[in-house]
Amino acid sequence: MARRKKLDETPARVRNLIALDAALIMRRLEARRDEMFTLFSRLRSREPMLSTIATRFTSATFHDLVHLPEREQAVVHGFHERLDELRWYFTYTEDMPSTVQQTFGALHRRLDEAYRQLVVALGPPVPPDGAVVVEARPVRAEPASTGVALARPSRKRSAPAA
Repeated sequence: MARRKKLDETPARVRNLIALDAALIMRRLEARRDEMFTLFSRLRSREPMLSTIATRFTSATFHDLVHLPEREQAVVHGFHERLDELRWYFTYTEDMPSTVQQTFGALHRRLDEAYRQLVVALGPPVPPDGAVVVEARPVRAEPASTGVALARPSRKRSAPAA
């Protein structure tokens, strides 16, 4: 019974680890965005950019990912494909810092879209306190159409002036 429960939890755990790693990468990109280009310009080192997009979970294998449905595997692959594009660019570019920053903008938008798809497919990572966090936007509610005409308040007309 305990083995069965562990097997049932495996896909959720794999999803959570992937979501945690992706969320961490996206948070670091936002937090270090300006600083990493300043350091690249001043030090001529790619390390600040490359360490920002480093993944923490490098040991995930096909054996781990096989627990996810095919669609989720494809979404995870899409995110890591966009991340690899960014890593390749940061590693081998000969562009000047201002051009690197502009190119990053385009590559970051693609990565951000892939991340949104990942969150939709896998769900957000489970926070340390166990509370479920839901990302939502407020929507203006419209009255439901029931087919019944709603009575409008009547206005009292003033008597015509004499």
